[in-house]
Amino acid sequence: MKELLRTTDPTIIPYATALLQGEGIEVFDIDVHMHTLESTLGMMPRRLMVRREDHFMAVSILRDNGIPLHD
Repeated sequence: MKELLRTTDPTIIPYATALLQGEGIEVFDIDVHMHTLESTLGMMPRRLMVRREDHFMAVSILRDNGIPLHD
């Protein structure tokens, strides 16, 4: 597994997930429950993970759709 995206914006994870799943890439939102517990402050980022072999393609898909990625 490799981290693809980290964000506190609640709209980016579902959008990125839909884009990637539409291309057949399986995604894993690993902080969804922690973010829900802490959602009133909005400081806890959520992370989106993909399989290592899908990472390059996933990065390309998100960049093509204007989703900012961490470095």
